Amino acid sequence: MTQIHPSQIGMTLGTKLALVLFAALIFGLGADLTYARNAAAQAGSETSANEMAGDHNAEQGSLPATVAETEEHGLSQKPVEIARPFGFPITNSMVVSWIVAVGLIIFARLATRDMKGVPGGAQNFLEWLVEGLYNFLESIIGPRLVKRTFWFLATVFIFILSASWVGLIPGAGTIGWGHQTSEGFVIDEPLFRAANADLNLTLAMALVFFACWIIWSLQEVGPVGFLKELFAPKGESTGILKLLMIVAFFAAGLLEIISILFRPVSLSFRLYGNIYAGETMLETMSRMVPGLGWLLPIPFYFMELLVGLVQALVFMLLCAVFTLLMCQHEEEGSATAHE
Repeated sequence: MTQIHPSQIGMTLGTKLALVLFAALIFGLGADLTYARNAAAQAGSETSANEMAGDHNAEQGSLPATVAETEEHGLSQKPVEIARPFGFPITNSMVVSWIVAVGLIIFARLATRDMKGVPGGAQNFLEWLVEGLYNFLESIIGPRLVKRTFWFLATVFIFILSASWVGLIPGAGTIGWGHQTSEGFVIDEPLFRAANADLNLTLAMALVFFACWIIWSLQEVGPVGFLKELFAPKGESTGILKLLMIVAFFAAGLLEIISILFRPVSLSFRLYGNIYAGETMLETMSRMVPGLGWLLPIPFYFMELLVGLVQALVFMLLCAVFTLLMCQHEEEGSATAHE
């Protein structure tokens, strides 16, 4: 079998990284545009509802001032729009994702700009990372399949991990526009937000994988093999038992199709939910005890570093396993032939 040197993988990783991230960001931008249109459409109805509520309160008597002025502050479930150049909404999570994407592309280009036989510095680190991921995935999905899918799996792991850790840098969520309250200055529109705490981005990455999964599956097993893997009965049987197996496996194939269609949803919500929960926990701990907002979240930052690593690994492994489940027979056959 032809061996692939890590330096050869690293030279193309930067270009493929740019392509994958560009596709994910385009999906995310489209989702943000949809969200912005929905928000604009709801603005009029909410204004009318508030006017009606105000008239009703005027007739029934307003609530006490202390209750009316009470506001709940916390991390928003949706990204905050911070600019709209030429009619395109830009959210705080998009800013972080752009920063991470540009930073990774620049690092990959600089590390592979002057390749040396004895690597050092950035080249050494990149080759160590690429080689480690390559060997790890090869042990799971096999040498044939890893050559086809490694560019995406490695890219999505590095991007998710980097985006999660960049979102933990002090200043993310605490720099932006706000107002003064009795409890201090409250940020209403943070300039930066953890990129993976935006469902638009996680769903975009899951949809990009889903498109790649279809292409990889068709390339490995072909359209006929794809349908056989879903609906064809497994094993050998004859007579009435074979007929029952055909019906049973056809029904199982229909359920498998539903499962496949839900994979992007489960991938996106799993990553988004864990990262958003961590951000909410840090936000809560920073406001729990006045004066100790800088101290209480520190232990949880270390936990969130681990959570970011685990979630990036889980996303990558699920993508790899989903691909292997469809292509494993072809992979096993090629491995046996090679031996």
